[in-house]
Amino acid sequence: MKQVIQTLLKNDGEERLPVLKMEINYELATLYDALESKDLIQIQHSKRKLEQLRQELIRLEA
Repeated sequence: MKQVIQTLLKNDGEERLPVLKMEINYELATLYDALESKDLIQIQHSKRKLEQLRQELIRLEA
């Protein structure tokens, strides 16, 4: 049963990886816009979101 669950999680991770990379790129663009406009609230929000996405990326690539 453990092997079945691990296989399913691996397949989900492989499908999630391209989407996750797109989310990171989008959030980086959002952060850039916030930095350009000096929107401090959006800067902090984007940084937190990027940190969450980074951690998820590390988990999926492990």
